[in-house]
Amino acid sequence: MGIVAGLDSSAEFTRIVVCDADTGAVLRQGYAPHPGEPKATDVDPQAWLLSLGEAAGGGLLEGVQAIGVSAQQNGLVPLDPQGGLVRPAMVGNDKRAQVAAADLVEAFGGRQAWAEAVGSVPQAGQPVAKLRWLARSEPENAQRVAMLLQPHDWLVWQLLGRPVRRTTDRGAASATGYWSAGTGAYRPDLVELALGHQAVLPEVLGPADPAGTTPEGLLISAGTGETMAAAFGLGLGPGDAVVSLGASGSVMAVHHEALADPQGLITSFADATGMHLPVVHTSNAVRALRGTAEMLGAESLEELSALALKSTPGSSGLVLLPYLEGERTPQLPHTAGTLSGLRRESMKPEHLARAAFEGMLCSLADAMDVLRGRGVEVRRVFLLGAAAGLPAVQAIAPSVFGAQVVVPQPADYAARGAARQAAWALGVARGTLSPAAPPAWQGAAAQVFEPGEELAVGQAVRQQYAATREQTHPGAFGA
Repeated sequence: MGIVAGLDSSAEFTRIVVCDADTGAVLRQGYAPHPGEPKATDVDPQAWLLSLGEAAGGGLLEGVQAIGVSAQQNGLVPLDPQGGLVRPAMVGNDKRAQVAAADLVEAFGGRQAWAEAVGSVPQAGQPVAKLRWLARSEPENAQRVAMLLQPHDWLVWQLLGRPVRRTTDRGAASATGYWSAGTGAYRPDLVELALGHQAVLPEVLGPADPAGTTPEGLLISAGTGETMAAAFGLGLGPGDAVVSLGASGSVMAVHHEALADPQGLITSFADATGMHLPVVHTSNAVRALRGTAEMLGAESLEELSALALKSTPGSSGLVLLPYLEGERTPQLPHTAGTLSGLRRESMKPEHLARAAFEGMLCSLADAMDVLRGRGVEVRRVFLLGAAAGLPAVQAIAPSVFGAQVVVPQPADYAARGAARQAAWALGVARGTLSPAAPPAWQGAAAQVFEPGEELAVGQAVRQQYAATREQTHPGAFGA
């Protein structure tokens, strides 16, 4: 059918993959870091264009017929009536907006009211919280804001030559805090609550809709947020969940409907295909492993993993509740971690090492159970993050999660997902693909681990963990 490209503009770099539109085979790749401070929370969006131009150098896009754009979420690009920047883009999990987020929760009547309205409770990183911060901290700038875009929206708009029509997709829109994945509609009242006045919002496109065509005839697809693009690039479908192992953790699954959670534990995203991506976050994941490694004098997580495998399931009775930075799931923001079950025979480095791995994975299994408790089916779990390659994680995770575990090979899945979306839009435009079914690209290369005979062992480990959690924090997950 042709050649397509996927562009992923993350927080620190731009990656581009050029793929065969029929098979998804990667033909060429490009990369460039963003200029400027990597961890900055105020960024000139021109830096994203400079990085894009560098990544696309050397004729990388020659012969490409369609481009899809994925970009960092938790970004807000405020524009004036002429389409100019009011101030630098606000990006990242901006801690400046923590008070603003809490203020919005109270102003709209609490967590349940927000969850029912848009499927999520305001967090500091979300555009809606950034708007509230802007209104409170930079009122003159806030008054000038007439149009709101996210990073992927802004990049698509630039690629198309800044047309009058501005667009987004349902995946990116669902991360704003003022669009509901459940109703498929904006909540302008929440924009006004946050900003103090109304602003123009981009048109929300369907998964296979084009955003437009460049003067050169290059089709630009709707684009989406980085999370949604990565899910699409991995080839997730119903029954699949993704466990992300960063310093903090998250569990995300594909589901047929949006989930409004009265407690606000679930963030209800839309995906890039017409389905939904409910997500549950934990405050602690790999940070619990790093802290344990430091305590034991292990020089690396690989060394900690090897030490943990010298222990046995259940860690000789040791249980680590890894709530080192407080916890989001369950909602225990001011608590600390707990090490329980100390006996003379359990006070060995290998048992503490294994307790750290079991505690991290049991905490994530708790988060997964929040989704399962709402009817989300999980048959297969994709593990992402550098820690997914640790032998102790691969040995323990299948039985603790009670599901097949897939560890994909490292790849640019967000860029690949953006390219797959471009192929879909191109195929629909040419009449060779249906708007209801994306191109069937080959799935990610991966290692697969089955729970097998260890399933009962994993259940026992979880029961030991749950008993300790309930004794230490009774009723943390409600009735």
